[in-house]
Formats: sequence, structure tokens, C-alpha cells
Amino acid sequence: MTLLLREQEPLAQHTTLGLGGPARYFHECTTEAELREALTWARERRLRVQIMGGGSNLVVVDAGFPGLVLKLAIGGIALRETTQGVELTAAAGVEWDALVRQVVERGWTGIECLSGIPGTVGATPIQNVGAYGQEIAETLVSVRCLERAGLTEVVFPRDQCEFAYRSSRFKSRDHDHYIVLDITLRLYRDRLPQLRYAELAQAVRHHGELERLAPADAVSVVRNTVLELRRRKSMVLDPTDPNGRSVGSFFMNPVLSADAFERLVHRWGAAGEGDGIPTFPADGRVKVPAAWLIEHAGFGRGYRRGGVGISTRHALALVNHGGTTAELLALAEAIERAVYERFGVRLEREPVVVE
Repeated sequence: MTLLLREQEPLAQHTTLGLGGPARYFHECTTEAELREALTWARERRLRVQIMGGGSNLVVVDAGFPGLVLKLAIGGIALRETTQGVELTAAAGVEWDALVRQVVERGWTGIECLSGIPGTVGATPIQNVGAYGQEIAETLVSVRCLERAGLTEVVFPRDQCEFAYRSSRFKSRDHDHYIVLDITLRLYRDRLPQLRYAELAQAVRHHGELERLAPADAVSVVRNTVLELRRRKSMVLDPTDPNGRSVGSFFMNPVLSADAFERLVHRWGAAGEGDGIPTFPADGRVKVPAAWLIEHAGFGRGYRRGGVGISTRHALALVNHGGTTAELLALAEAIERAVYERFGVRLEREPVVVE
């Protein structure tokens, strides 16, 4: 097999932000054999390797990437019937929302609240992708990976993935040690969707009570409602949307200990502000909306600085308006600094910065 490498490939065209310089080398891998060959080729030349999928969670610096960028485009879906429902295995390069759509069309529940999330299947366990009260960890059975150093296959059952809020072992202690090849999910037939997120539950009620619908119809209603909510926030890919050139949520919602939250409340109260701080329970701790912190630190929706800004629809989304990565990262740093100075809370970024 001979790799057809592209040189000086503009990475901006492979990311939803539309920012970033070129990759020294670039290759789109459609098979596992290609992936192994490309990794071997890079190792022989002592080149750094960056893996990418749909580019919806990457911020590439203006200088680009000096090594080899491998875009995973490995496709394929397999189904296995079980007594509980269906086990579905999807390859890393499968488009995530296309997979959700197929699952919902079959009337299966388990990932319907994750509708409209851009990117590919391979990124979902790394981030423990979640939205509207649902996380990939809830339905995931296992993750099959390629270990980078030895090019050996490793299968991680769910309980070995160390899932946490927007995190996993693949993002934390094993960062860049493994490449996700495919994931297996357990989905359910004849089961009504579980609605745990207040905004979604309220929006679904406008369509009637789910309990009166057949499970297949109910799961379709939930998917369509999620897509409606995401469109209102410019969180669905749309080339005509001026807020669309983003990575979605740029910051994660801080999860605070009880003591840290009390300090935040005291700090807010000492400023003489009238409204309370919105919160969500988080396994004995307190989750605070990062968007609320950002807006109350002086960075409102529609804020512009040079060629970048904040979405007019959601304070968590930083948007490219024809600027540069340097401008975007400078804005992110300014927001982080303002939130810390105002509230004593450090924001953590969701996207990966490639440099």
C-alpha cells in the first residue's frame, strides 16, 4: 500500500471554525491498514501525528501543524440483537448525527438527546459527549482502540473508560496514547426516552405527553425537539448561519465543591447583585453554567473583538468572523481572566488546540 499524502494541506477547510494554518502532511485514512501504515511512516521520520475526525472540536493555530495530520474516515456499522435490545458497533469515521438519525428512525432509544452534535463517532468517548441530560457513557458498552506505541488493538469496557463530565481516560491520563477505532453502544427497543433536562422536557411538552405516544414516535419527537433547541442556539452546523463558524461550546460548565460554591455565592452576594446563581446538581457537587459566568463577567452575546466574537445566541460559543486563531485564543484568555477576577472560578476549555 502506498500512502497518498498531501503536503501543506490547509486545515481551516477541515474544521468547523474555519481557522488554522496548513498541515505539513495530511492523509485521510479510510481503513485501519492505512492508519497503521501512516503511523509507521510518521514514526520512521520522527514526525508528530495529530488525529482528527470532523474537525468540530479543534482549534488549529495560524502557523499550522508541522507533522502529519490523519483524518479518520473509517466507516461501517454493525448490529447485534440482544435480549435487552440492540448492540450497535460504529466505526470512528461515521458521522455522529447521521448515526443518531438512523437509530431514531429505527425507533431505538439511548442517544436521541445527542442529536445535532457535529463530528464523528471516534470523538464521542474521548469527550464523553453529552447534551440535554444524556451522555455517551450511559449507552456505551466498549471502545476498541489502536495503541499508538505498539500498534496493538485494545478493547476498553465501559467501566475501564474512567468517564467523567466531558472527560475520560482517553482525554486525561491516556491522552494521545490511543486512537479510537470503533465504539459499541447498547440501545433499546420499545422504551420511552428519559427526559432529565428541564429545558428539553418543557419543550417536548409542547408536542404533547410522551407517555401517550408509541416509543418509536416519542424518540422521534425528542430528536426533533433537540434539533430545534440547538438551532435556536446556533449549535447545529449551518453554513448560512453567521454564528456557525465555531466549535460549539468553547468552555465547560464548572463543577464546584460545596465549599467552592459557597465562596462563589458569598462573592456574588457581596457585590449586591439581586438575582441568584443558576445551578445544576452534579454527584454531590454543584454545576454552574459557564455562559452565566461569562455574561456576568462582562462578555455578553454578540460581543465582537477584531475578527472574532461571541455568538449572538449563546455566550459559550466563540465565533470566527474572518479573524485569526490568535485573535480567538486572545478572546478566550480575556474571558477566562475576567471570570476568574469576578468570581474566582477558572474556566476549562472544551476544544483541543493544535499547534
